[in-house]
Amino acid sequence: MTLSASDVPLHHLPVNGTTVHAAVLGTGPAVLLLHGFPHTWQLWLGLLETLAADHRVIAADLRGLGDSDRPESGYDAATLATDAVELLDALDEPDAAVVGIDLGAAPAFLMAMRRPERVRALVLMEALLGRLPGAQDFLADGPPWWFGFHGVPGLAEQVLSGHESAYIDWFLTIGTRGRGVPEPLRTAFLDAYGSIEALRAAFAHYRAMPQSYHQIDRAATETRLRVPTLAVGAQPVGDALARQLTPLTDDLTSHVIPDCGHIIPVDGLPALRPLLTDFLRTTGREKILPLH
Repeated sequence: MTLSASDVPLHHLPVNGTTVHAAVLGTGPAVLLLHGFPHTWQLWLGLLETLAADHRVIAADLRGLGDSDRPESGYDAATLATDAVELLDALDEPDAAVVGIDLGAAPAFLMAMRRPERVRALVLMEALLGRLPGAQDFLADGPPWWFGFHGVPGLAEQVLSGHESAYIDWFLTIGTRGRGVPEPLRTAFLDAYGSIEALRAAFAHYRAMPQSYHQIDRAATETRLRVPTLAVGAQPVGDALARQLTPLTDDLTSHVIPDCGHIIPVDGLPALRPLLTDFLRTTGREKILPLH
């Protein structure tokens, strides 16, 4: 049975000069869940009860999104990774298995690269890691059109004023291959992005991407992934993320879920649940690889 949002304890925590909103449920080794656009922590509702059976699950709203505060700056991947580390500090967690999808993947990756002692295992889903080699086929015609649209300061939120719900709904529809998300979740996402200020903060993540790409490139030249890593793809990213990760780690598991849209925790939930729980069950601190 899927929990409803009202069943989950919610917290507002001071983190890295801002306030981050997070759902926290269960006891045991921590699992930190980082969503993407246009989602909130509720993206993970279908997984929370399963994971909380033997983990302390932390489902955070990224800086600027959901019920987290919307500062003017700090939307690059390195700052978001620091947000994640300080969120663990605020909850007295020494480390966590970190799961990131879409916008949440880059900070999860940098957290594992820069602070491997805080990351027991890493799961990345349906995202590309900047300009790292391996995704040339996916990017042959350039990145998705909305990256450019969102990236122009001030433009997208003004164009979309009064049409926010229709725009967000389009992403929810294509992200599930036309099947859509359950109505309570759809309503929550539409409400979360239903204002100009909410869109401004969301698009700030895209406007910081050039900076994030530089951070990812630099990390990839300086170190390797030292934690067990799972890459999960669907439509449209497929195995491009796994191909980017392959040169960076010696402990990579990858899986592409067939007939599944981009929003894997909703559209691919029956397949994702055992993939994620099995991976978390078989990874631990003793599997961190030596740096070489």
